[in-house]
Amino acid sequence: MRTIVTLLVLAAVVFLGGYLYINSGLYDVAATSGSRGFVDQIAHRMSDNSVAHHAAGIKPPPLGDPAQLKAGADHYQEMCVTCHGAPGIKMSEIGAGLNPSPPNLIRSTGDMSPAEVYWIVKNGIRMTGMPAFGPTHDESALWAITAFVKQLPTMTPQQYQALAPAHGAAEEHGHGDHPGEVPRNTAPAPKPDH
Repeated sequence: MRTIVTLLVLAAVVFLGGYLYINSGLYDVAATSGSRGFVDQIAHRMSDNSVAHHAAGIKPPPLGDPAQLKAGADHYQEMCVTCHGAPGIKMSEIGAGLNPSPPNLIRSTGDMSPAEVYWIVKNGIRMTGMPAFGPTHDESALWAITAFVKQLPTMTPQQYQALAPAHGAAEEHGHGDHPGEVPRNTAPAPKPDH
């Protein structure tokens, strides 16, 4: 009985200490504050597990036909390259200023299933700067983005430029010309690496 009481008291102390710390404002939420080590590891693990869990039942349609990849490239150039970069293109100053830093999709999506990429594109990731495109894009557009992102790990800068010219689809086609997409403002595309 004494062990149970000791554990309950210890749990109450830990809970109270956590509550006081959270409400104290001492935790630095500035994007410039750098890595938080253990906290970042927990958040990253929780995010990975959540994406895998929620994407588990998603059945991808056929992916990778040229028209789908071109549509995905247009969307990617318009909405994603700013934060994630692309083959031969560094992320912009906006992406470099985010904390946590946006993943380099050329390196990070190789092990992800198409369903996981789709789930992230559709739903976003809370408190990371990754928006949800599900509310603004139809299923066809979401799967086109997914198909294109899955091609990034094997794409050369020349292949990327052939699909998504450096000035971006937004300037060439006007805003909101993609089927199922609501018009929105777009920032100019980042400059290629030199």
